[in-house]
Amino acid sequence: MTIAKPVHVRFGQWLAMTLLVLMSLPVMAQQSPEEMIRSSITELMGQIEGRKSYFSSNPQELNRVVDESLSDVADFRYIGASVMGRYFSNATPEQRTRFVNVFKQTLLDTYAKGLITFDYREIRVLDNQSAGRYEDQSSVAMEIVGTDGTVYPVSYTLRQDGGQWKVVNVIVNGINLGLTFRNQFDQSMRQHNRDYDSVINNWSPDVGAEELERGGS
Repeated sequence: MTIAKPVHVRFGQWLAMTLLVLMSLPVMAQQSPEEMIRSSITELMGQIEGRKSYFSSNPQELNRVVDESLSDVADFRYIGASVMGRYFSNATPEQRTRFVNVFKQTLLDTYAKGLITFDYREIRVLDNQSAGRYEDQSSVAMEIVGTDGTVYPVSYTLRQDGGQWKVVNVIVNGINLGLTFRNQFDQSMRQHNRDYDSVINNWSPDVGAEELERGGS
């Protein structure tokens, strides 16, 4: 489907653009982050194209595929701790683990379907990648080109965990998702009088479509 004008893309579809790449990343410690992502593009296209109807009729299978794929490439414990921010130290071990599980599941449940609804023309890894601030960190820049020609910049932050590179943050169109979720967790803690259990039970991450379309600085 060709879109003649810019569209307001739901956040699920925006995040789906990042999941498109994460789903097919092979976990290979001997490869650099850039090489790891580059080598996955061909495999990625084959996984998604031609199966949208199947996944639409089998949402549980889609969730399983996304779950298995993300578990291999994303460090959800690190991400969860980062989202909790300054509240992490006072949370109990049980609360920390429960938030990680809830955080992961909300992403899977809310945005997995975006993988089969977002139309894209091309996914490309950019040249001249910059090294991370520390030896165990790296950043990989990409662009996803929509069917209307709109270019959406995506930047992955990775860190080494046990000799393997893991994704710990994503920036979409200048919007830092990790920072956005952390601010939402902080706001929720204030609204619930720092009741960890209430915040975890009611966790529902949200980023406005207009905010994402405008992008960040």
